[in-house]
Amino acid sequence: MESGLEELMPRLLPVGDCDLAEDFDPTVPPRTPQEYLKRVQIEAARCPDVVVAQIDPRKLKKKPTVNISISGCQPAPEGYSPTLKWQQQQVANFSAVRQSLNKHRNHWRSQHLDSNVTMPKSEDEEGWKKFCLGERVYSEIDALPDNENLGIDYMKVGFPPLLSIVSRMNQATVTSVLEYLISWFGEKKFTPELGRWLYALLACLEKPLLPEAHSLIRQLARRCSEVRALEESKNEEQISALNLIICLVSRYFDQRDLADEPS
Repeated sequence: MESGLEELMPRLLPVGDCDLAEDFDPTVPPRTPQEYLKRVQIEAARCPDVVVAQIDPRKLKKKPTVNISISGCQPAPEGYSPTLKWQQQQVANFSAVRQSLNKHRNHWRSQHLDSNVTMPKSEDEEGWKKFCLGERVYSEIDALPDNENLGIDYMKVGFPPLLSIVSRMNQATVTSVLEYLISWFGEKKFTPELGRWLYALLACLEKPLLPEAHSLIRQLARRCSEVRALEESKNEEQISALNLIICLVSRYFDQRDLADEPS
């Protein structure tokens, strides 16, 4: 029987006849390769053929849970669902924007930034939120004092996603800033400043999407649908902006299960 098993399961460390010292002691560290292999064989022979693990059944009472969101987007309020023609037009416009951005990226990247523009580092989450949204939105101030309305202070109102700015952002930075803003949006209201930056960052995302970006834009579309469903004033401009983001995520980036059903 043992010889049959030997043929089916040959030894991984075959050791032929070799001259071992008369004082060979398998309990002490081996001194030669032959002694090492012989010691491994001896230890393997001492191992039982079947090993039973001792498991504490009390640890198996609680079943682990994994939260995976597979839900789609919530439907638009009655009368505000976008038509298929409108969605197709937005995808076409967005595609043209992306092509233009890619074509002229090097040109815009070479343009000098204004002296008041200091782009945060990629890992500076709070810095990017303030940069994109401005102190007013970041600090949730409803209005600026009158003396500050006399001129544009981008530190207060946020920097727009100028081509000279977004063209300098690599994919890692684009994904990071998108994550920061989506995280912000998860607890805050939708604003025009946020909408402009989300559109610009989506335009900068390269296809095929990386898994992280794929998850982020789906999260974004679902959040847009939640805010849209809770829109009490039926602000047509805001609902249109939310429709646009859902449309781009679902139809341009091929997340069709999140798409709005045409009205």
